[in-house]
Amino acid sequence: SFQQGEFSWAVKMSTAMHDQRDRSRSPHEEENGFSAKEIFENRELGMVGYAYDDLICMPGHICFGVHDVALEAKFTKNIMLKTPIVSSPMDTVTEAGMAIAMALEGGIGIIHTSMSLEEQVKQVTTVKRYEQGFIKDPICISATMSLADLAKLIEQTGITSFPITEDGKMGSRLLGLVTKRDTDFSASPTSTVASVMSPFERLTKAEAGLDLKEANRILSDSKKGKLPIVDSQGKLLAIVARKDLIKNAEYPLATKDKNKSLMVAAAVGTRLPDRKERIKALVAAGVDAIVFDNRQGDNEEQQEMIRWAKSEFPALELIGGNVVTKRQAMNLIRCGVDAIRVGMGIGSVSTAHKDRGCGRAQASAVYNVATIARAHGVPVIADGGITSPGHVVKALCLGAGTVMCGSLLAGTEESPGEYFYADSGMRLKAYRGLESSGVKGSVQDKGSVHKYMPYLSQSLKHGLQDIGAASAGAAADQMRSGELRFELRSAAAQREGGIHGLHSFE
Repeated sequence: SFQQGEFSWAVKMSTAMHDQRDRSRSPHEEENGFSAKEIFENRELGMVGYAYDDLICMPGHICFGVHDVALEAKFTKNIMLKTPIVSSPMDTVTEAGMAIAMALEGGIGIIHTSMSLEEQVKQVTTVKRYEQGFIKDPICISATMSLADLAKLIEQTGITSFPITEDGKMGSRLLGLVTKRDTDFSASPTSTVASVMSPFERLTKAEAGLDLKEANRILSDSKKGKLPIVDSQGKLLAIVARKDLIKNAEYPLATKDKNKSLMVAAAVGTRLPDRKERIKALVAAGVDAIVFDNRQGDNEEQQEMIRWAKSEFPALELIGGNVVTKRQAMNLIRCGVDAIRVGMGIGSVSTAHKDRGCGRAQASAVYNVATIARAHGVPVIADGGITSPGHVVKALCLGAGTVMCGSLLAGTEESPGEYFYADSGMRLKAYRGLESSGVKGSVQDKGSVHKYMPYLSQSLKHGLQDIGAASAGAAADQMRSGELRFELRSAAAQREGGIHGLHSFE
């Protein structure tokens, strides 16, 4: 039977590992588990591909508090992150809103390339010009919108107050503000917004040029929740929200460049006809890194683009990929990449392994590519296969500098798209993979990135503390020295390690 075969294979693997350890006289014989080298480089049985769930990290000695754990890591050779999380360049994950939130929380976002050159430049510019507390792209509505349509908009976006402008767009003359409270006692859903809004003349507002401190003072004195910023002609330039000032007064982990602007990366497809013009325009907009977006990154088009971009923009950080083998990685390293994206066919919406029969299990891919990349001083970004904070911990332990997340961040307020409700009443957002090798699905509402990222960070700190590593870098060093031990998990062990034995749970 399958179970008998699995058991005999496990016995054979364990025996081979113990034989190898006896020959090598490992200095860690008193430890349980095996070193990463013993697992990933054991050729007695031939190479076996391992996913994150196939492994578990053995606990180490704790001599420090969880607050002492440092998560700083290299995203590229010259970009450091205080939180080792990167949002994936997918059209249902990262646009300007997500990139801003990720940078504020110490990570970084990669603007997807499934848009026009002009739109991608606009997205990057929005991030680079972001001023904390000033909302420069609020959803505006027209005065002729019905209250019924307003109620639908509130349900779709989760936003409860909107500026009303002359043409319903940002940058035109401000007519007033409307909040959900204004509509609570309205008798007719066919009435227009104009009938219930607070008109321009009654609004507390400010002209362009004030700083955040002054905006906060005005809001505090007026006891208002929103402060519109207008020019001399009354055109709307931005909104300052009191709750944002209270909730997000300071982001000490924010990823910023030398000019104190938020940092952002952008993806570029190597087969796009405007790829060179796109990179030039993105650099002019201030992009901090370019990510070459290929499912299989070991190709002539990408190598040619890396060499061209390095020649044209020597200071620009370039990220190559995706790759899963040492040979693929070396081909990109020789071209001059500043980081390597690792992962092929293992995303939750990818069908590449099934449809194309090519790729690699992610834990094996990360370990092998990180081994050779480290020898050349090139950071690795583990991309895909992440469904929990524990997977992030394992990726960092196997040598990844940072971890790219798609489904883990999709469904947050900052991801593109509108919420909708399943028949069960669950609030969802759409999530999809590449058109060439992916499926469409939906993910559960996760709230704001500003609440979700601190949860992820704290989970990573606890995981590293349990391992006995005071930083992500220390965990990788322990892995390489053999101090960090791993154990392979049977199917039963994997079930045991998850939530089980309950009729239902929340």
